[in-house]
Amino acid sequence: MAGIETSVDSQTGGRGGRSSLAGNATDKALNLLEAASAPGYPHRLGDVAATAGVPKASAHRILQNLVTTGFLTSDGAGGYGPGPRIRALAARITQGCEEDQVMRAELEVLGRRIGHTVQIGVRTGDAITLLVKVSGPNPVQDSSRVGMQVPLHTTAIGKCVLADLDDDQLTALTSRLGLPPRTENSLTDLTGLRAELAKVRAQGFALDDEENELGVRCLAVPIRDAKGSTIGAVNVSTIAFLETRETLLSWVDAVRTTAGALHGLLG
Repeated sequence: MAGIETSVDSQTGGRGGRSSLAGNATDKALNLLEAASAPGYPHRLGDVAATAGVPKASAHRILQNLVTTGFLTSDGAGGYGPGPRIRALAARITQGCEEDQVMRAELEVLGRRIGHTVQIGVRTGDAITLLVKVSGPNPVQDSSRVGMQVPLHTTAIGKCVLADLDDDQLTALTSRLGLPPRTENSLTDLTGLRAELAKVRAQGFALDDEENELGVRCLAVPIRDAKGSTIGAVNVSTIAFLETRETLLSWVDAVRTTAGALHGLLG
């Protein structure tokens, strides 16, 4: 039986659950729905409960209700996955969605201009979720895929989001999640991360220099909502041994233009 497979878990051994998010009954149900619908389903009760940060007894009760109402399905052997109602809801949101069309159109222009894989990711709880991915003429063969969740502290998109937090928020978040390494280049101490985020704020973009995946170097520029808060970023991914860091930096203005075109689109 498959466990919950997310990029956040694949190299760190798990995020230790999401107890910070499992507050009231609505929070718990939504967290469980998200965990059970993650790629790699069906997922066992214990995996879903741990990922959602909900005690197993409560999780079992809520999951059974979600199965009864059609939002999840059960394989009869203790595994859960997305049900017809959540699939229908996803289809209604994405089919003909103006925001999705705008995001994809802007990424396609950027991808053609720089010739590499470009993505949009947004913060969802304690991770980044990739919403759109467009491959340019020279696409990167990385492990990312739409819907995948990736860490905040090891990705360029995540650093853009973290740079928008105040120090108390950053300290609380890192105390809860830790700073587990993804590669030998990952930032794993808060002092180093603070210094990195200060650079992100000063320069208006973030880099992932093989910190999340060896051989892959990324540049990201923040996407802001209507109130000016960073909710995610536009990201460019390159193969480290094919494109230099300097070449990646030469695309900052192009990526910034795309991020600016998406200002306020997602909230």
